[in-house]
Amino acid sequence: MVFIYKNYDGLGLAELIHSKEVSIEEIREAAIQEIEKKNPALNAVIHKMYDSTPSHKDGKFAGVPILTKNISQESKGEPMTAGSKILQDYKAAYDSEFVKQVKETGVSILGQTNVPEFALMGITEPEFHGASRNPWNVDHTPGGSSGGSAAAVASGMVPIAGANDGGGSIRIPAAFCGLFGMKPTRGRTPIGPVRGRSWQGASVDHILSRTVRDSAAMLDTYTFDRANAFIAPPFEESYLTASQTPINQSLKIAFTTNSPLDTDVDRECKEAVHKTIKLLESMGHHIEEKEAPIDGKKLANSYFMMYFAEVSSTLREIEEMIGRKVKYTDVEPTTWILGLLGKAVTAEEFLISLKFWDEVAIAMENFHDDYDLYITPTTAYPPSKIGELDQTNMEKMLIRVVGGLSLGGVLKKTGFVEQVATKSLERTPFTQLANLTGQPAMTLPMHITKDGLPCGVQVMARRGREDLLYQLAGELEQSPNWIDVKKNPTY
Repeated sequence: MVFIYKNYDGLGLAELIHSKEVSIEEIREAAIQEIEKKNPALNAVIHKMYDSTPSHKDGKFAGVPILTKNISQESKGEPMTAGSKILQDYKAAYDSEFVKQVKETGVSILGQTNVPEFALMGITEPEFHGASRNPWNVDHTPGGSSGGSAAAVASGMVPIAGANDGGGSIRIPAAFCGLFGMKPTRGRTPIGPVRGRSWQGASVDHILSRTVRDSAAMLDTYTFDRANAFIAPPFEESYLTASQTPINQSLKIAFTTNSPLDTDVDRECKEAVHKTIKLLESMGHHIEEKEAPIDGKKLANSYFMMYFAEVSSTLREIEEMIGRKVKYTDVEPTTWILGLLGKAVTAEEFLISLKFWDEVAIAMENFHDDYDLYITPTTAYPPSKIGELDQTNMEKMLIRVVGGLSLGGVLKKTGFVEQVATKSLERTPFTQLANLTGQPAMTLPMHITKDGLPCGVQVMARRGREDLLYQLAGELEQSPNWIDVKKNPTY
């Protein structure tokens, strides 16, 4: 047979191996060739692990090449820089529970993918490893923080790659690169062995994929992780089966194209939603334009309270690892400022913020009593150009002054927190809601802009209803609206 590696998804490759039509070695070599050919232009893979071998030859993804994300997805003995030069000499002492369980499926991990420093941005342009680029147009970002993973999958290097999502970091890069991305329900995926929660439960691990079935099949493989501080509602059936089962009822679906921050939304992102809504109406679903009952600005500020505290905590943990204080010059200026703001957040403010998460989660549970699904744009704008979102000269000067004098408390009193929240999220204001509530949310590749860049549509469901999302995604994947990622210029 004529074997074209990049034309198969993960399950497709596993089927070829199982039927002995192609060997594990042939597939592995084909993946390495794709990485070597395409990575110089895309900078998706920042650490190669070509010597690794599949640990189980009878798993669901036996012999399938994948990449893992260079944060929170540790492989014992391998680097884990989290996109920062301060961790350039650190090597993981253990496999993360996510990597351990993914290995049980029989995959072959060939390397690690690029991330912004500490996964803090919706773009992947770290100073230490350099910018990752979008396979659809290398002048543009693949998004973040799982931008390296998205670029690798969308370019055909690997069919699936590890990702995690604390504010949109699976869905944003999937939307920007024409991929399918599912953020599972809080507590659904493994997080141990030394962590019980990540970003107070806002962040979960999973994969990016070109097909719905790969995502669903991988979610089927995860087992109970006793380290996890949260337990998702049980699902005893198969997500893969759900993804291949048509919906036999009319769903009630709410949608909006308005930003929860009252900021602008690009016409192309609105069009992606309206095209999808029209398709769903033709399938017999009941559609109603209605916004979720959430104070978007308060949600953004609550998200950033956690954000600041987590960065400050991360820097403190690094100090314990390296045996000295972290200096201003050790990390990127934005990271340093976020850390200072974290030190200025009081315990009272932090707890009030977490209580608001619960209020929002309850509000969304009530909302889903009336609506099966909630649809928005995944992002408010198509992918930005590389460097487009760099700080202005005035912002850089302010960061130098504040960072050098450690004036986090003073900065917090000026209303800077609200300004940071709005500016940081104005391009990606839709994704954080699901992280704070713990709901599952997916992005669907449903639109190409006039400039030839992908644009995603986000769909949210009640906690524990990944099955319903996979059902819908499986149906829409068969529609003409679904983007064929193989049509991008670097595939």
